[in-house]
Amino acid sequence: MLREVKELLAAYLGPSGTFCEEAARKYFGERATLKPCTELREIWDAVENGEADFGVVPVENTTEGSVVPSLDLLFERNLKVCGEVELRIRHSLIAKPDARLAEIRLVVSHPQAIAQCKRFLDEQLPLATKKAAESTAKAVQMLAEIEHAAAIGSDSAAEIYGMKVLVKDIEDNPRNFTRFFVIGGGDNPPSESDRTSIVFSVAHLPGTLVGVLEELSKRRLNLTKIESRPTKRTPWEYIFYVDFEGHRSEETCQEALESMRKKTFFLKVLGSYPKAQP
Repeated sequence: MLREVKELLAAYLGPSGTFCEEAARKYFGERATLKPCTELREIWDAVENGEADFGVVPVENTTEGSVVPSLDLLFERNLKVCGEVELRIRHSLIAKPDARLAEIRLVVSHPQAIAQCKRFLDEQLPLATKKAAESTAKAVQMLAEIEHAAAIGSDSAAEIYGMKVLVKDIEDNPRNFTRFFVIGGGDNPPSESDRTSIVFSVAHLPGTLVGVLEELSKRRLNLTKIESRPTKRTPWEYIFYVDFEGHRSEETCQEALESMRKKTFFLKVLGSYPKAQP
């Protein structure tokens, strides 16, 4: 008798045609069915409630920096980071099949996509109004109901929603990548090449942050990212997001984390996971 294998379900920021969906397909391949969600918080809800096994969320872009709502949810909620995927982001200007570039008066997209294409918009559509949408794919969907409008999104979204690509590769930075986290109920066991993400806060005093980070450097654990965010409780106090190489179960990492905890108000391990493959 063959053993029945449970089909995985992964939630992503939808609708169909987003870069988040592309990242989910790159990570899971055919191993998971994908569930679109309308906002980031809904992804966390789906995994926590058992409606999905995993979630795929954007966390950082090489042009516009961190995706702040994702960082806030990683801090607030209790899911673990169990994987990461990097995706080359190629933006296209998309419009109705009969539209021409000279007729465009409105550009719709996710705020990050608009920001990533600022140079093109300033040079080619300087008089066009910009309008925010929940996602790049949602922006393409909206074109059916708007005249003299274009959206910034993926070629796949244009195909899905019956629209036309006016101009390809309009992003300012040819090295435009977005990093996505895969979140779940637990993180991954050690692999040959891992990364650990943490968040912590320290006293607002000289040298406290350096004292925490030196626990990594003196153990030769490579720091790959650090970013601060306001605590939202006390003015001018911050929490720090840090990524470093290694898995939290490894002895050296355990020693570093234990020493760091003694120098912080709190320290939360967001997860350990294999580093993204090119």
